[in-house]
Amino acid sequence: MARIVSRALPLASRSPLRLPPPPPLPGAALLRSAAAAPALPPAASLLSWRGLTATHEPSLAATPPFAGFLAGIRGLRKLRRGQAAAKRPQPQDFAPPPPPPPPKESEIELIARIGVEEDMPDDAEVLNIVEILKLNVPMVMKIALDGLVDSNYSTRDTSISDVGKYDKVEVSVLLCNDNFIRNLSKEWRGEDCTTDMLSMSQYIPDLDVPILMLGDIVISVETAARQAEEKGVTLLDEVRLLVVRGILHLLGFHHETSNEAAMELEKEEQLILKSLRWKGKGLAKGSQDPSKLQTDSFDGQVTNSQKRAVTLRFYRPKFKYIFCDMDGTLLNSKSQVTARNAEALREARSRGVNIVIATGKARPAVIDVLSMADLSGRTGIVSESSPGVFLQGLLVYGLEGRQIYKRNLDQEVCREALLYSLEHRIPLVAFSQDHCFSLFEHPLVDSLHYVYHEPKICLQAKIVPSIDNLLETADIQKVLFLETPEGISSALRPYWAKAMEGRAHVVQAQPDMLELVPPATSKGNGVQILLNHLSISPDEVMAIGDGENDIEMLQLASLGVALANGSEKTKAVANVIGATNDEDGVAQAIYEYAF
Repeated sequence: MARIVSRALPLASRSPLRLPPPPPLPGAALLRSAAAAPALPPAASLLSWRGLTATHEPSLAATPPFAGFLAGIRGLRKLRRGQAAAKRPQPQDFAPPPPPPPPKESEIELIARIGVEEDMPDDAEVLNIVEILKLNVPMVMKIALDGLVDSNYSTRDTSISDVGKYDKVEVSVLLCNDNFIRNLSKEWRGEDCTTDMLSMSQYIPDLDVPILMLGDIVISVETAARQAEEKGVTLLDEVRLLVVRGILHLLGFHHETSNEAAMELEKEEQLILKSLRWKGKGLAKGSQDPSKLQTDSFDGQVTNSQKRAVTLRFYRPKFKYIFCDMDGTLLNSKSQVTARNAEALREARSRGVNIVIATGKARPAVIDVLSMADLSGRTGIVSESSPGVFLQGLLVYGLEGRQIYKRNLDQEVCREALLYSLEHRIPLVAFSQDHCFSLFEHPLVDSLHYVYHEPKICLQAKIVPSIDNLLETADIQKVLFLETPEGISSALRPYWAKAMEGRAHVVQAQPDMLELVPPATSKGNGVQILLNHLSISPDEVMAIGDGENDIEMLQLASLGVALANGSEKTKAVANVIGATNDEDGVAQAIYEYAF
């Protein structure tokens, strides 16, 4: 009479995983490691359950973690067959077999190996589930194996029925992402689609060994998270349900063969869940190809990506860097960062994506406006010690906030622009690194600080007294005219486009602003300088913008996203057109394309 006890093994170290060629025998495990996995810690670290005290066991300590997943499946089976062959009588051995030993009560240890596939991010919820499964999986195994004795299901494969002859029963559970399980399904089942769970039996009938290698269970956390959301249960509830179903599959229950088989599997599944007082709702209908998931429309009819944001933490990022514009992009029409945009930026940061601001603003202005959303400083996305592209690419800061590039506007161009400002009483602001200067008071100049958060300009008594004084005391990177959109389009832009004749580049980032910058420079050029400094390929970059000054940046990036409120020229060169800046366009782009 065998008494079943259980043992849960600690979380194994992650090892590189690689899909193997097809195994030579039916039921072989489908996963193995590309390199030998490290040995398990001593058995003294094993967990106990229901009063079982772990004892030192050298054989377990010598077994690599995830024997079913990560290493030596064929070698292990070869060894087992060799052991079984050694026990068979040889032709010359005519001695009668010894009498069987008297029956005695024995214990069957249930060993569960739990791990996370290497491409999964270090998500706190997933790691917590792993710790819980260390105890939960042996509990499921015990109830399921106990049920085999009284099982009278007509559809179950009864190859595994009496486990009393084994000293140990072992199962492995691996949590992975959709991409991993999709490749696995395509390789071994010929089905190019995601699924919530795959189970792979390692059981070899008639193999006389003391350990029953039950098999491997692979669960996609991404699909499980979607299904949990649809059912209104927690991710842990759904993973537990998939573990129960996976173990039942390994014990011969298969719901895909017939309706009767599906009913019998669900009946046994519910008995186990009820015994453990766990939640579970039938066979899941939520496993599907994520490429066919519904996405946002910009007419407000579909908002599924907001729902998907809950589970996107399990997706591996597609880009290492996101370069993001400010005015008209990250900032809404009120020059504010919305809560959802801020949440998306934090989500990206938590997933290891680097957020870099690329803007026409000065650095102090960016720090000021992002501080209102708690996104500045050492723990934010911008600070005086972080990389960034400012003043349309004329100032570039690299590692530790060190200036790596600066280019000034020709002084004669500056003089002409300043004289034009005085003669026509059109307000102009000159940008010199972290400072701004103006020649006279004007409400539009004030708005540049109070609305757009540019550094406080010297007003009233501190207005620069003369053009010569300004040019003698400051290096000017760019000048900016402030006028109505009609005034810029009808007068200012045509005039300066003709007047510069290659001496300066005319840039319009906002409808009510016109900028003069040095020729052959752009925000995209500044981004390229920073990428070279960081040794980053454009293939690893996603860029988001709206204005004409963002065109080169979007063209440079692997994926360029222009917001729907952007200029027609910008949208024409973008890979993707997103929502508007008043519809959380940055958040939508990150959730939809970055992960």
